[in-house]
Amino acid sequence: MLLHDLEKQKLIQPPPWLPDNVMYLTYMGSHAYGTETAESDYDIYGWCIPPKDVVFPHLAGEIAGFGKQKKRFDQYQQHHINTIDKEYDIAVYSIIRYFHLCMDNNPNMLDSLFVNRECIIHITEIGEMVRAKRKMFLHKGLFHKMKGYAYSQLHKARSKNPTGKRLALREKFGYDTKFLSHVCRLCDEAEQALTLGDINLQRANEQIKAIRRGEMSLEEVERWFATKEVQLETLYTESKLPYGPNEDEIKKLLLTCLEHCYGSLDKCVVQEDAAITAIKEMNETLRRYYARV
Repeated sequence: MLLHDLEKQKLIQPPPWLPDNVMYLTYMGSHAYGTETAESDYDIYGWCIPPKDVVFPHLAGEIAGFGKQKKRFDQYQQHHINTIDKEYDIAVYSIIRYFHLCMDNNPNMLDSLFVNRECIIHITEIGEMVRAKRKMFLHKGLFHKMKGYAYSQLHKARSKNPTGKRLALREKFGYDTKFLSHVCRLCDEAEQALTLGDINLQRANEQIKAIRRGEMSLEEVERWFATKEVQLETLYTESKLPYGPNEDEIKKLLLTCLEHCYGSLDKCVVQEDAAITAIKEMNETLRRYYARV
């Protein structure tokens, strides 16, 4: 697996337990969007399941909020990892953090769930369980996230102070075509999710590559975006996606993954008795009824 190879070459320094506990690892960025060039580096995203006492610190005797608190593992990141022929940027998240970001419809996290199969570098049985349920994370909140992200990319495309590779794009076209291409990609992903309940990251790759080549001017993309935004507002209203995440179902999937890895979670979490849950639901129904009368 890639992380083991890079660790053996002493190019990365992850926590000792991490490479053996990665459940999912995939190419992201231009390789996931089908827009890579010979100069493209390799963005790697993934998630892992940390040791049990990291996820459930009370098992190690820690009491939340009391005394010295251990630093929680959320993610491991390392950039500009250079091998003989590739440069990698790597980000591996704790399953807890990853689920939370996906539930929040973070655009990058969603993209990592919806990559084409050939982009996946490493996947375990638990990783397959999550990928099979990836559509359950989608909700209408993604429209607001992706629209906001598209606005930020449009602003960056106009930036007057680029550096590195961005400077070359600015000097050639007068604006940053890579940032501009992300505006198109994000709008297309939002449209797919709202209408199909699914996302194909490479559906708009020809338009994206054309924008990267400077075949659409900044002004043309701005006009296109203004029109697309109005269309997406209508699709948002008509979409059958829920307005927010089904947190209970996502939590069940999370616990299933953890149980698949650790075994029984009886000593880790308290599952509410079904009868108590039913009573709470009935009381809430009655509360809403009497609030209306």
